[in-house]
Amino acid sequence: MIEVLESDEAAASARGREPLILCENLVRIFWADKVEVQALQGLDLHVPPGELLAVVGASGSGKSTLLGILSGLDVPTAGTARVDGLDLRTMKRRERTAFRRHTVGFVWQQTARNLFPYLTALENVMAPMTYTGMRAQARKARAGELLDLFGIGYARDRRPDTMSGGEQQRVAIATAVANDPRVLFADEPTGELDTETGAQVMAALRQANAELGTTVVVVTHDPMVSEHVRRTVGIRNGRTSLEVLRDHEAQSTQEYAVLDKNGRMQLPRAFTDALRMKDRVRLALEDDHIGVWPQQAPQRPGGERE
Repeated sequence: MIEVLESDEAAASARGREPLILCENLVRIFWADKVEVQALQGLDLHVPPGELLAVVGASGSGKSTLLGILSGLDVPTAGTARVDGLDLRTMKRRERTAFRRHTVGFVWQQTARNLFPYLTALENVMAPMTYTGMRAQARKARAGELLDLFGIGYARDRRPDTMSGGEQQRVAIATAVANDPRVLFADEPTGELDTETGAQVMAALRQANAELGTTVVVVTHDPMVSEHVRRTVGIRNGRTSLEVLRDHEAQSTQEYAVLDKNGRMQLPRAFTDALRMKDRVRLALEDDHIGVWPQQAPQRPGGERE
């Protein structure tokens, strides 16, 4: 059974915290060969401080566009996008640079893209801290602590070309959190890794979340990744469509459809395909739920149609 989850600020308040990430009716339009492409079509998303969240969706669903906007690499066309109270639509260039240096960290899918090839692991982690004014000895000490935290301290004097992909990604995570950002964004961080190595990278992201208090948002199509987080948000056609909440201790999972402020929701495609629903459906308001049926009236157990 799928339940409906209302996506609004009341839901965030119910969790007792204001959203660290707030997206409301977010729109991003691109032009490709004089054709308008709506990558995001009124997306809503609330992420409270301290959450470890996975964002999933098929290729072209809008998840990478969302990540680009939230990390300050892109600008929305319309709607609201705020991170840590900062308005990403109105941010000036200098403010955007400071935002990327101090408020957010980023880990790319391509391992080679995350690190300077001519620096050691320790030097890579130290590099972002040059913007903080921290003394060299203090930068070195913090870099060493972060490498140890993510189980990669043994590689501190090695350059990226002598490390495996998983080792590079763990060094990349240490580098991304070096300036103690409020949010760490990871774009398909296990996409180039095998299952075992990907699990090690996810363990490092969980450590950043649990031990450093960093809010972590992982964009992925890898189902293994979503098993490691409490909340998974599904994106389809440029809007949030589903949320899955997991209680790992109780080993329970609940799936919700997201209801936006205009009363819109997306039924799971597997459900609509199974019942051959398209174009329009029949609705009925019951005492404690809403019934949804294909356009053709359903049959009662005795064979009569309603």
